Amino acid sequence: MSRQNIAELGENDHVDEVFLASAKQLRPNRQGNLYLQLQLVDKSGSANAMMWNATEKTYKLFEDGDYLKIKGKSQFYNGAMQIIVNQIDKVDASSVDESDFHQLGGEDIEGLKKQLTDQLRAISNVHLRNLADCFLIDEDFMDKFSRAPAGVKNHHAFQGGLLAHVVNLIDACKAVAPLYKELDVDLLVMGAFVHDLGKIDELTYDKGFAYSDEGQLIGHLVMGINIVEEKVKEAEKLSGDKIPHELVLRLKHMVVSHHGKLEFGSPKVPMTLEAVALNYLDSMDAHLASYAQLIEEDVNTDSNWTTYFPAIGRKLYKGQQS
Repeated sequence: MSRQNIAELGENDHVDEVFLASAKQLRPNRQGNLYLQLQLVDKSGSANAMMWNATEKTYKLFEDGDYLKIKGKSQFYNGAMQIIVNQIDKVDASSVDESDFHQLGGEDIEGLKKQLTDQLRAISNVHLRNLADCFLIDEDFMDKFSRAPAGVKNHHAFQGGLLAHVVNLIDACKAVAPLYKELDVDLLVMGAFVHDLGKIDELTYDKGFAYSDEGQLIGHLVMGINIVEEKVKEAEKLSGDKIPHELVLRLKHMVVSHHGKLEFGSPKVPMTLEAVALNYLDSMDAHLASYAQLIEEDVNTDSNWTTYFPAIGRKLYKGQQS
């Protein structure tokens, strides 16, 4: 019997399926009655779920990252799929096929890791290439980097999402750089690689996606700078050659400024050509991935247009439906 995937649910469908749970919260409504809110995930997408008249016992039945057998009914709410839950049962992880819940399989991850290795080892600047190698030979780092999402829900929010985002971003950088002779393509590529490094520890992703305590208190920009500084020392020790101070400074500036604006969380705005390019290309990759997912998961299947998305202030045109 085939799975009842989230992306295939329609209005008022009966739901009786196993999903991965995350972001659970027990909240009171205006009357003071408790309800349970959580995200349900499978490889096709995610949906918000609500269980009315919930109890502390139900809330403590499971943790984020557990597999749950959900019974209930689907409905559209504010243009998105929502599941009203009537019954929750925890499911033993050994009884599920994890490939039903992860967008990237092991072969996909290995392929992306090889692409990343090839991209970084093509860097011609010896200092940056040595620095890149210190990351590539660090098995613990590469394990985290290959499993981490790029976000909890906004873009590339799946295991391996950070790796997929960086590989695609580096390709974009290498495509754009030749059009602007003033850009240092090696620095731009290395900046694309390190810009989100801090997310390997800012986020937790062994069981569901959430923010670590350090991620909440410090954030991935500062955490990324710390990682870069550690690897610079390691690269200098292994090579016996000091990396030029200005080169490291420019690289670190790309990390702290890549969000582009102070109100977007960057402590500095981009002030080098490479930092400006990285900001725009990173934003482009993140937005296109996010908007493509909105189109793919749109519940308005009979229209050329998606529903209105309040978060982005627009509908999206899907084209003529066959």
